[in-house]
Amino acid sequence: MNELEQQLHYPLADALPAWGHCLEVAPGVKWIRMELPFALNHINLWLLRDTVNGVPGWTIVDCCIHRDEAKAHWEALFANELEGLPVLRVIVTHMHPDHIGLAHWLCARWNAPLFISATDFMVARTACSGQDTFSGERTVQFYAQHGLNDAETARKLLERKPYFTTLVPSVPDQFHRLLDGGSLQIGAHRWNLISGYGHAPEHMALYCADLGVLIGGDMMLPRISTNVSVYEQEPEADSLTLFLSSIDRFSSLPADTLVLPSHGKPFTGLHVRIGQLHDHHRERLAEVLEACTQKPCSASDVLPVLFKRPLDFHQITFALGEAVAHLHALWHGGQLRRQVDADGVYRFTI
Repeated sequence: MNELEQQLHYPLADALPAWGHCLEVAPGVKWIRMELPFALNHINLWLLRDTVNGVPGWTIVDCCIHRDEAKAHWEALFANELEGLPVLRVIVTHMHPDHIGLAHWLCARWNAPLFISATDFMVARTACSGQDTFSGERTVQFYAQHGLNDAETARKLLERKPYFTTLVPSVPDQFHRLLDGGSLQIGAHRWNLISGYGHAPEHMALYCADLGVLIGGDMMLPRISTNVSVYEQEPEADSLTLFLSSIDRFSSLPADTLVLPSHGKPFTGLHVRIGQLHDHHRERLAEVLEACTQKPCSASDVLPVLFKRPLDFHQITFALGEAVAHLHALWHGGQLRRQVDADGVYRFTI
């Protein structure tokens, strides 16, 4: 456990739910853990005891990616953990593949409706149509504008298999819209909806005052910092500023709130973690600003400033978006200027 983690509290200690089983973390709230075939090797999902139109059952929050192993985990959960009751609703916090990948299968399997923000539903539908975020000519151009303009990078980007549709082959045709400031009655408890930006188009966290529980999704993680990137679809976004203002919205919740993150273990210490994330990005922004003071820098130039370890090509595709996000925060904030060099590369300077 690192120094920052020691400032948080893990009330379940090292307990983890076994594959195909759950662990109750609050009355009527069950923790599911599923494997992911990535460096980030797991995702947390949640079962909430529910009643809809007098019918008792369960609501699922988040789904895992589309893969046979995840379906097998779900079938084991249906057999072991539902107490003979049906799934009544499927809630997706945001449109990233590990969260929405099996929504189509779960909704069809149980004839259950999907609940998600309208923005993330539409972006997921667009991505499923083949307009992939991580490959194609527009992505090559975006990377080139930010300093990765070599022929090898272009070749690798163009040769990549469609990323999104491999993990999310389909999205349900209909949905129920989640709106910031709204709420859902789930079983005996009301859950308030809190939108967040910078990580996904319109992420939705759920907070239950009765239980003192926040399903934070990817907006509030205990061990790692949330990926905050700029992508080619919104090339001048100020994603980091949006993210930092979004996590401040959790500051009004009680300090002893039990946070249920999408990765890592449930924890308390919400206000401490908000401060840690601000400190982390404040330090990274200062490092980027210093680099740009020494010479005009592209996003590619500041990759070694932000990431001290070697990165493989897959990691670089995410890291570049984070580098752009940090540069844009300083640019939109008036601390840096942006210029285009003779090669068509954006460089940032004081």
